[in-house]
Amino acid sequence: MTSHKQACSEPVGVRGLLGVLGACTVHSVTRAIAACVCLIVLASAGPAAAKGKDRIVISGPVTIARGEVAKDVVVVDGNVSVAGRVTGDLVVVKGKATISGQVKGDVLSVVDRVTVRSGARVGGDVQYVDTKPVVASGARVGGKVKRIDVDKAAGGLGLAAGIGIWLALSVSALLLGVLLLWLVPRAAIALADTAGARKGAAIGLGVALFLGIPIIAVLLVVSLLGLPLGVVLGLALLPLYALAYTSSAWLLGNRILGRERNRFLAFLAGLAILRLLALVPILGGVVWLAATVFGLGVLFLAAGRGRRSSPRAGAPTERSPGRATRQGPAMPWMR
Repeated sequence: MTSHKQACSEPVGVRGLLGVLGACTVHSVTRAIAACVCLIVLASAGPAAAKGKDRIVISGPVTIARGEVAKDVVVVDGNVSVAGRVTGDLVVVKGKATISGQVKGDVLSVVDRVTVRSGARVGGDVQYVDTKPVVASGARVGGKVKRIDVDKAAGGLGLAAGIGIWLALSVSALLLGVLLLWLVPRAAIALADTAGARKGAAIGLGVALFLGIPIIAVLLVVSLLGLPLGVVLGLALLPLYALAYTSSAWLLGNRILGRERNRFLAFLAGLAILRLLALVPILGGVVWLAATVFGLGVLFLAAGRGRRSSPRAGAPTERSPGRATRQGPAMPWMR
């Protein structure tokens, strides 16, 4: 069983997280994209989805007992013991991983050691950043045991500049989410309800909006007649994408912590996961894309659902029986 907490007991090093790029072979990138999309879509699931086999833990131990089957296992801070089967990948940012069963995909450890015991099987690679894994003589590894070159992975944009941009975007998303949850808390509930009921439609609509809005803006600008509208539409993309990304962070945290928890804590948990994944080159962009697409779809579906359920202007409202309504003379602006 897994346990979920709000924060890690120690900060995870940025240097170590950047090293995950070494895991990005063609095979592992494909699996990472699928895992990220599943992570965002799982945020839309209702209570029944809590029985899923993916294990995504912010802080706490994870045990896959003998005879138990799990899909992808991602742990930010906590020890992992696998005696059963993991049909996807195993990723541990900070914590020891002990494998005595089977992992079909890749195994990645950023900070601590991975131990593959005799009789255990790993179908993909066993990759590490700091501490070399221990692979017993009777263990079977289908890929390679290799170290990730962190310095090479962090090349290109300067590390300080990259962290500065990451912090700026993280703080902006945090402020936007907290402000929206404070001002319109009922909208957050509507988003969760809509995502749970129409997640497939949200993905399809999100893809159409993500691709269609920029195309329409360009066509309007090129037509000259629609130049002002095209410019306005293009300028609206950035805040719209930011709102969609923030909405997905809330949905993800709400999925993990449950609706009974404080909405602000749920948003912080979801945002923390997305921003940690954003530190990983290539994978961070894939996560942003998945979160933005899904958030766009949910936002527009929830907005349409709200308009349909709202009473029409001028429609008579029901009054509770037994109460007399006292009205004064109509003022000019009330006529």
